[in-house]
Amino acid sequence: MSVDAVGGVWRYAMELASALPRSNYHVVFAVIGPKPDSDQENEARRYGDLVWIDQPLDWMVDGPDQLSGVGPALSVVAEAVGADLLHLNAPSQAAGLVSHLPIVTVSHSCLPTWWACVKRTDLPQDWRWHLQLNRAGFEASNSVLAPSYSHAEALTQCYGRIDRLEVVYNALGADLPQLPREQMLFAAGRWWDEGKNGQVLAAAAPRLRWPLIMAGPLLGPDGQALEIDGAEMLGPVSHDRVLDHMRRAEIVVSPSIYEPFGLAALEGARASAALLLAAIPTYRELWKDAACFFDPSDPADLAAQANALANDADMRAVCGQAASARSLAFTPDRQAAAMGEIYARHLERQTAYAGEAG
Repeated sequence: MSVDAVGGVWRYAMELASALPRSNYHVVFAVIGPKPDSDQENEARRYGDLVWIDQPLDWMVDGPDQLSGVGPALSVVAEAVGADLLHLNAPSQAAGLVSHLPIVTVSHSCLPTWWACVKRTDLPQDWRWHLQLNRAGFEASNSVLAPSYSHAEALTQCYGRIDRLEVVYNALGADLPQLPREQMLFAAGRWWDEGKNGQVLAAAAPRLRWPLIMAGPLLGPDGQALEIDGAEMLGPVSHDRVLDHMRRAEIVVSPSIYEPFGLAALEGARASAALLLAAIPTYRELWKDAACFFDPSDPADLAAQANALANDADMRAVCGQAASARSLAFTPDRQAAAMGEIYARHLERQTAYAGEAG
């Protein structure tokens, strides 16, 4: 299973791998991009084996030529460990990959769908290679997965028809018993990313009745930045500290406009916080009547919805209970069962093909 140590894919992979052994699958994590730190290495080794492939991630390079070594490196590792199947967590990694093994590729996010959602203009010519490379990866895969039907629709709008496209929801295994609640709003994200829409929180903060606590980096790798007054900024913090705030916050808010799944909302729901979410297709799909929604382009609407929740303890309790119940649809056991069926389908075909060839 390919994974990277710098984004949400790491959390996805750990949650899935925690449940896969119960389906008789053993995972070898092939880390692409920056080397994982010692805490990440220790976590990964609880669920499988770990190999670091010193190759770049697609969003860290200027062109496809810089990714030419990814496929061969994955092939070498897969052969060395005796893999039966490749689970890739970026479609670009399947492009140019020569292997007789089944390839299951998950598209967690990509620059073309991000650009279409956030910028709402055509992708610049210099970045159109992402479209071509990801399309090649889709075509090379035996299954293509998206973490929500909303993201699957965004993919088809950007790339056209994608054969063998399926949806398997992400998961969270953590049990997050409540701590004593505090009258605050909590939000977590990469705030330098325009898709996280931190600017609407910045504009709404002065109108909020309760304090706003925000976790996550404000400065991006290419100089992106968010400036915000009126909120307590924690900066980059550990995942455990994020979960601690989720357990204490009365309200968890996510203003994202680009969110293929949205782990922060799931973490808040598992902690029984009242969810206040941007009214985007993904959140409407996943949280339906288990959250309150606001117009992500309107700071006044965000503030009004937040203050209404702050003023009504009964409403917060009902919302928190509904979110908690809904969160149980997104567990590692359910995710692993769905993925196990997909893996088994391809492994059976592989065995049948090998028998015919023999």
